[in-house]
Amino acid sequence: MKKLLALAAVAGVVLLLVRRNRSAKAEADLWREATAPTES
Repeated sequence: MKKLLALAAVAGVVLLLVRRNRSAKAEADLWREATAPTES
């Protein structure tokens, strides 16, 4: 039972980190797009 709980906790942390990393990357991409010099 304890093993299962630990496994679930680890999986939750990994998921959280992956999601955070993804949103940070998306935000960086948006910022890069917003600040890029416009070609006219």
